[in-house]
Amino acid sequence: MNLRAVRSYVVRAGRVTDAQQRALIELWPRYGVPFGESVLDLPALFGRQAPCTLEIGFGNGEHLASRAQTEAGRNFLGVEVHRPGIGRLLRVVAEAGLENVRLIAHDAVEVLRDQIAPGTLDEVEILFPDPWPKKRHHKRRLVQPEFAELVATRLTQGGRFKLATDWEPYAEQMRLVLGGCPLLEYLDSAGSASRTPTRFERRGTDLGLRVHDFAYRRR
Repeated sequence: MNLRAVRSYVVRAGRVTDAQQRALIELWPRYGVPFGESVLDLPALFGRQAPCTLEIGFGNGEHLASRAQTEAGRNFLGVEVHRPGIGRLLRVVAEAGLENVRLIAHDAVEVLRDQIAPGTLDEVEILFPDPWPKKRHHKRRLVQPEFAELVATRLTQGGRFKLATDWEPYAEQMRLVLGGCPLLEYLDSAGSASRTPTRFERRGTDLGLRVHDFAYRRR
């Protein structure tokens, strides 16, 4: 599959509140990173040398903000395309005075391909990506062999790739795809025990859905 032939998301016209719109206008210049085809200098971007986590599809930013607050020694780069979630996270980041967060509003595949240098990320997280449950839409799922290899090349030696889904068929696809990537080594499936469940995750759990966590390490 060509990584750019099919997108793994649809930009939905969710309602942007007045507060979120103000954040997008006023705070984006401070925390936002424009997409471009030149590679980012991560230490220069954050103003320091520190391990960097890339979270793909951060939603409303609940998880990213929580980690950024408790892990001040780590840099966090969030990628999301939905404006309400970006606006919400911008407000939280500004109110908490977090200086270790930067955001990119663009397609994650293109960000990884064009803006992230090989071997520069300490960690990549993808929590509850769209499962695209209908068979004809499976090609839209983000976790495909080519994508797994792209992520792996951007990780440092020993860097971690963490994922979670509550959709059983997608969990099986993740196992097959990541298990077949020669650059990745399986670690464990205990991720949910080490993070605070988001509102989205709790909603799925309340519906009886089982969360599948995966953690892999760059060989």
